Amino acid sequence: MKEQLDRGLAWLDNRTGLETAIREFLYEDIPASSGWHQVFGSVAMFLFMVQAFTGALLAFNYAPTPGEAYNSLHYILTEVTAGRLVRALHHWGASMMIVVVVLHMVQVFLFGSYKKPREATWVAGIILLLLTMAYGLTGYLLPWDNRAYWGTVVVTQIAAGIPLMGPYLSRLLGSSGDIGVVTFARFYGLHVLLLPPATTLMIVAHVYLVRKHGVAPVPGDEKLPSKKFYPRQVFLDTVAVFIAFTVLFALAVAARLPLERLANPSDTAYIPRPEWYFLFLFQILKFFNGPMEVVGTVVLPSLAILLLILTPLIDRAPLVRISKRVFAMAVVLFAGIGWGALTLAAVRGTPPPNAAAEIDYSGSTGWMQLPPAEMAGIGYFRQANCAQCHTVGEGRAKAGPTLGNVVTHKPADWLVNHFHRITKDALSDSQQSQLATFLTKLNPGDSEALRAAPDFAAHGAVLFQTNHCGSCHQVNGVGMKIGPVLNGLAARRTEEYVEEHFVNPQKMAPGTMMPPYHFPPNDMKAMISYLFTLPE
Repeated sequence: MKEQLDRGLAWLDNRTGLETAIREFLYEDIPASSGWHQVFGSVAMFLFMVQAFTGALLAFNYAPTPGEAYNSLHYILTEVTAGRLVRALHHWGASMMIVVVVLHMVQVFLFGSYKKPREATWVAGIILLLLTMAYGLTGYLLPWDNRAYWGTVVVTQIAAGIPLMGPYLSRLLGSSGDIGVVTFARFYGLHVLLLPPATTLMIVAHVYLVRKHGVAPVPGDEKLPSKKFYPRQVFLDTVAVFIAFTVLFALAVAARLPLERLANPSDTAYIPRPEWYFLFLFQILKFFNGPMEVVGTVVLPSLAILLLILTPLIDRAPLVRISKRVFAMAVVLFAGIGWGALTLAAVRGTPPPNAAAEIDYSGSTGWMQLPPAEMAGIGYFRQANCAQCHTVGEGRAKAGPTLGNVVTHKPADWLVNHFHRITKDALSDSQQSQLATFLTKLNPGDSEALRAAPDFAAHGAVLFQTNHCGSCHQVNGVGMKIGPVLNGLAARRTEEYVEEHFVNPQKMAPGTMMPPYHFPPNDMKAMISYLFTLPE
């Protein structure tokens, strides 16, 4: 058997050279000083493979057109087996890849491994870093939710403001007018068709250059006997890859990625924010206004990239041990503190999102379609702490009957008497009656809404009912049309306008019959947030 295997391998090697290539790859000589500090390159390559694999899996069910992209992503997250996990692996893998590539560049910089004859290897690494960040920019639009849309609007506006090149970049990105089908197609094409082969080509070139010039040894260890890449360094790389994947998988499982509402070009009140690794650039722009904006958008980033590329030409001193590279360590420390401070300032300067913007549209959103009376029933259900004794839908049975699996057969008056005995003073007579009406209509679909509806929406619906807003306004087809229909309010008004309209309706709509409402701050926030979740 062994002889047959050897003959087969010899035949394969004679025709393809594959066995010889693998053997030369594994048994390449590396410096005696090689170790843990050189695992970042292998981890970065592994993460790129994860991105390519998960991206391909997502593409099987993804529709690359605006609108349909959102619907297909919703389908992936809610219907496709492990779809949410694959999307999370792809998302967090992008962040981890940037972190690992940056750490790899920092390690090379600190050790001075960019010096002659490895200048081209260093430049190839910089190009790979830029390509990695380009994935983040082009992939940001593809979910086609509000966050993706308005974040891309900021990016395209920055590109359009670049002197001389701005108009050409706008046309190239298809963003001369609004962000639409052309822009989406350009970003998708860059993300899926151009960047992967460009990245693969640069990885091949980078690995070739590393193999050609060898791994840079620690100064003073050049005369020590070299060792083979296999087995010890292969083992270290494998352990590092395993740790990286463990962290990535834990993030994908534990950190839920929300899907915001469908992109709404009329939602000008939305506050866009880039991914965390671009927040420092976002913060830099705040220091440059008007004509000076080009300094933050073009001059400083271009200067930083140019300095990185020219580093081997600027630092031509002999290679010394890392303990003696005080200036290099100071540069890395300064850059790290600057990046951290700018990112922290951007995070702290971000206004808190409204409750409606934090809804995960990849989960159950059936509660948005409920009439206010049923939504208020959910609020009363929670206010009376009914879940303490009753399970809603699937789950472990509790002391009381399980609700929602079947429509209750108890009449409303029986339920009201039951509430009167159980809830004491938690609910008024009117609220008990509305809760009873809600429970008599409770079905499996509504029970899912009862579990998924956010507290602010239930509280807002209670306020809506308590103040008899339905006597003038219609919501989800229920109510009067004396005043405007409130569905789609978020697309027509800002939160500030609606709040002022509650406080001083005559100022905002002279002649209106609506009385002023001076809600406490928490009630006002809940009411407006509920109204802004109503579908169009």
